[in-house]
Amino acid sequence: MKKQLLFFVISIFFLFSSCGGDESSEPEPEEPEVVVETGFQTLDYLYSISGSKTVGGIHNREPASTPTKWTDEIYNSSGKYPGYWSNDFYFQSYNIENRSVVIQEAINQWQKGAIVNLMWHACNPANSQPCEWDNGTGVLSTLTDAQWTELITDGAPINLRWKAMLDEVAAHLQVLEDNSVEVLWRPLHEMNQGKFWWGGRPGANGTRKLYQLTHDYLTKTKGLTNLIWVWDMQDFPTLANDLVNYNPGDDYWDIAALDFYEGSGYSQTKYNAMVKVANGKPIAIGECEKYPTVEELTYQPKWVFFMGWSELVYDNNTASEIKTLFNSAKVITLDEMPGWE
Repeated sequence: MKKQLLFFVISIFFLFSSCGGDESSEPEPEEPEVVVETGFQTLDYLYSISGSKTVGGIHNREPASTPTKWTDEIYNSSGKYPGYWSNDFYFQSYNIENRSVVIQEAINQWQKGAIVNLMWHACNPANSQPCEWDNGTGVLSTLTDAQWTELITDGAPINLRWKAMLDEVAAHLQVLEDNSVEVLWRPLHEMNQGKFWWGGRPGANGTRKLYQLTHDYLTKTKGLTNLIWVWDMQDFPTLANDLVNYNPGDDYWDIAALDFYEGSGYSQTKYNAMVKVANGKPIAIGECEKYPTVEELTYQPKWVFFMGWSELVYDNNTASEIKTLFNSAKVITLDEMPGWE
């Protein structure tokens, strides 16, 4: 009786299924486009182009008094202004004195529709500010283990000096917030690079701890809400392990960026490692001396922007290569940016 009942139910099922016609020939419905809403126009835009196009950019290194020098060079070479503008808070006295010039240009670039990136080659808080690049006490200096512990210990003297330095930078970032400028904020870049005083310390109480401290101070204590946090690494052969040992945690960064200086170029291994660690977040070429080719961007489509390093771009790329890249359909330049409200 049970077998007969089961046969009857199955027969009825197939009868009604056949009455509906053969739907196998119908196309599958398209997946709705996923629109990411982060609360940032810039970040939403980068999510939207991931996998299809890349915003072209260049850094404008010192002096701070000429904050578009290399942006203008790209225009002279290609007839296109980069869609991504970058500058620095610097470390020398004459550049620190011109931080307001950089901030005003950041406002100008935002109003033109560019993505605004700021980084900071900070002085060593165990020493003094302003400082030099490489004189044993400047940007390329070190902290002892005891000094490092003091740096990451809340209320300790070196910790307080670092926070005082952050206060100075926060005042300028606040001007940008007051002018509705979103900032791709890239502090403590190349965290696995031991030449910088902040870098080369893996593990929970290493460089990532300082990044977390910096993040929390600027966002919670100073209350800045216009910062899009860029976690930046360098492409050493140890990259796969470094991405684990220096990762401050998903809650602390919005974009994962990789700087290309190691020499082996845009390998698929590096790209795959960045895609994996990003876990759906945007990835970017944080710095480079040799620009990626159009073909490389085609095979590695998730890079949402690339930033060439000022004069190194012109040491490592021909004028023809620069023109071809910035006029490619794969690369977004300023005239193709959507504009910001």
